[in-house]
Amino acid sequence: MKRLLIIYHSTTGATQQMVDAALAAAREEEKVETRCLQAPDCQPDDMRNADGFIFATPENLAAIAGEMKSFFDRCYYPVLGALEGRAYAAMICAGSDGDNARKQVERIATGWRLKKIMDTPIICTHAQTLEAILAPKTIGQTDIARCAEVGATMAAGLSMGVF
Repeated sequence: MKRLLIIYHSTTGATQQMVDAALAAAREEEKVETRCLQAPDCQPDDMRNADGFIFATPENLAAIAGEMKSFFDRCYYPVLGALEGRAYAAMICAGSDGDNARKQVERIATGWRLKKIMDTPIICTHAQTLEAILAPKTIGQTDIARCAEVGATMAAGLSMGVF
C-alpha cells in the first residue's frame, strides 16, 4: 500500500479547511494510506516512510509560515538524498499574492529532488487589514474543490503507480 503524507500549518483555519478537503478526497482512494500531520509534529522518519507529500501553508509576510519553515529546517538535511523521485504537491493560502511562498516550497522540494505533480493552487483570502488578517477564515466551495483535487490527484497517482 502506498502512503501519502500531508504536512501543514494553519493559524486562522483557512489552511486547515484546505487540508481537510485534500485529506477527505485522498482517503477516497482505498489503496493509499493517508496521514496528516501538523508541521511541528512531522519528523524525518515520517517523511522517509511516505511515498508522496502534500505541503500546505499560509503565506505570512511574503514567505511560508514560520511553523512550516521550522519543519523544513528540521527535516531537510536528515532526509536529503532519501526522498528523490517521490511525488509532491503544495497548497498555499495567502491574503493577496502567495507566489513567494509557492516559490519557497517548490525550491525546497527541488532540493529534495521531489517530483511536482501539479500546479500549486494559491487560495487568496483577500485579507488586507489587521482585523481581517487575524480573523478566522472561511474558504469558498470553489477553492475547497481545488484543494480536494490536489488530494484526489495525489492519491490516484500513487495508487496507479504513475508517480
